[in-house]
Amino acid sequence: MSFTLDQRLAAPLPDPAGEAGYAEHPPRMGFFTDTSVCIGCKACEVACKEWNLVPDDGLDLTGMSYDNSVGLGASTWRHVAFVEQTTPDRHAVDLGMPSVPQGAVEADREVRWLMASDVCKHCTHAACLDVCPTGSLFRTEFGTVVVQEDICNGCGYCVPACPYGVIDIRPGDGRAWKCTLCYDRLGAGQEPACAKACPTDSIQFGELDELRERAARRVDALQAAGVEKARLYGHDPADGVGGDGAFFLLLDEPEVYGLPPDPVVTTRDLPAMWKRAAVAAAGVVAAVAAAFLGAAR
Repeated sequence: MSFTLDQRLAAPLPDPAGEAGYAEHPPRMGFFTDTSVCIGCKACEVACKEWNLVPDDGLDLTGMSYDNSVGLGASTWRHVAFVEQTTPDRHAVDLGMPSVPQGAVEADREVRWLMASDVCKHCTHAACLDVCPTGSLFRTEFGTVVVQEDICNGCGYCVPACPYGVIDIRPGDGRAWKCTLCYDRLGAGQEPACAKACPTDSIQFGELDELRERAARRVDALQAAGVEKARLYGHDPADGVGGDGAFFLLLDEPEVYGLPPDPVVTTRDLPAMWKRAAVAAAGVVAAVAAAFLGAAR
């Protein structure tokens, strides 16, 4: 059965904080990142590093346009991607999207920059939580997922568990790190540093239900203006991770931005696997007991 965008946004979001045991808790908080107004200034990256004391990644030339941080990792909790596309006409320019003339291509073609600030998705069903053996990763009362670095033992189980490739082990430190959605700031009633620093409101912070309504209106406006590829990513509670606490408005396919098209929580089959293992173990025990009793007779 297929659903319209409005129907998907009208569907109630799961309550991960309630499922984690918070009887009374604030509304679920999150990010809506509107990439159509991102200007690639990287103010979010800088603000994140300054507030959270995240070390730099070096200033080496990477060959990836104006992107020196390359991707999300233990020392990059916000990452602004620069995607260069050759468009067949001036449509993007007419809509005010970032675009520059390209003299090396045909006269009627343009090079469009798609800029997007990526971050941890704070999944509804977070595989990193499922596999953490120490309780270093925990669900907050705001529905977000946070790493307690003083409890992390550096096992690295969370790294392959993340369907987005977000969480990572910091070299020289040995522990896992990722975006906390500025948990310390949320507790003080403040918005995360990246959203505070964003000059175009590309990064919007607030109650997730309200952000979803705002995002739906923005998609409708863009599509009415002729941006047919405008779509939301990570908003759907029926997707493979139960919806994200940080979702995006994209102007092209997710793969263009380096995002998986169909993310799935990697631990979804664990309950069934444990059940099968328990049945198998019970069968082995029964067989051994029967053999022992037979031998005794």
